[in-house]
Amino acid sequence: MKEIKADSYSIWIGETSLSKLDITNYSMVAILVDENTKRECLSLLPKINNSIIIEVPSGEEKKNISTCNTIWEKLSINNFDRNSVLINLGGGVIGDMGGFCAASYKRGIDFIQIPTTLLAMVDASIGGKIGINFNGLKNQIGLFSNPKSVIINPIFLKTLSRNQLQSGFAEVIKHSLITNKKHWEILSNTSFKDLDWQHIIDISIQIKNTIVKADPLEKNNRKKLNFGHTYGHAIESYYLEEKKPILHGESVLMGIILECELSLLSQNEKIEIKNYLIKNFQLPDIPSKNKLMKFLINDKKNKEAKINFTLLNGIGNCTIDNLFTEDEL
Repeated sequence: MKEIKADSYSIWIGETSLSKLDITNYSMVAILVDENTKRECLSLLPKINNSIIIEVPSGEEKKNISTCNTIWEKLSINNFDRNSVLINLGGGVIGDMGGFCAASYKRGIDFIQIPTTLLAMVDASIGGKIGINFNGLKNQIGLFSNPKSVIINPIFLKTLSRNQLQSGFAEVIKHSLITNKKHWEILSNTSFKDLDWQHIIDISIQIKNTIVKADPLEKNNRKKLNFGHTYGHAIESYYLEEKKPILHGESVLMGIILECELSLLSQNEKIEIKNYLIKNFQLPDIPSKNKLMKFLINDKKNKEAKINFTLLNGIGNCTIDNLFTEDEL
């Protein structure tokens, strides 16, 4: 088992990491799940006496204020006080929404992240960003609030489909493209079935954690982590509006393709990245830029009435605050 120190909490990684689930000093414990993690993952947790289970429907389209009302109501009905804790057992939706509900319930109770998807392990559970979607726009309501701890156990990866693994791998690819050319070369030249997941998780968490610790509130270099996400979030919002939700990682991969076009990469690098993604991932159709524009102009990262991108200036290097008008796009 490995410990990575974040700003004010520890990230525990390994097959024995669940032994670090410490709830001894809390008055009450709730475990937030969806139908999938209740079925596949809940039994893998150590037995917690006198805990309650809060089950919500799965899916990005359920990451909204209505579902939050359900969570807050369950906590309130069961008389949870400010010395209670919420354990978020699930992927990015459960972690984002559960963290938001905990941080706002009675002005804040502790929460523990136990990510069960690759995407949540390498990205969503790290860094203290929590929130929900609003009016069809991704992550419009939220705040920064750190968990008490993050517990990452590779055993949960065995519950995932290949599509879910590939969705999480999108964030791994992003981390390599923005910071580490050598890591990109290893990933892009290794067969998916031969990947060492624990090693990959470890490297990705260290990349993200290093960036977040230096800039916890995203005033500067933490914006590097937004590569692929300006177009990616617009694509995700578009498919949600069409009632055809797609995986977050699929959106990010398509966002990477579009944002590579805007980047100051060599033509060979653009072709290398695009060919790798198209060859190795079966992606939905990329909507036209006209269809994405209404989502782009409402992106929370925008600045000076312009659409804000993080872009590559070479594989392993990126720049922040690249601003474009609608007409320039």
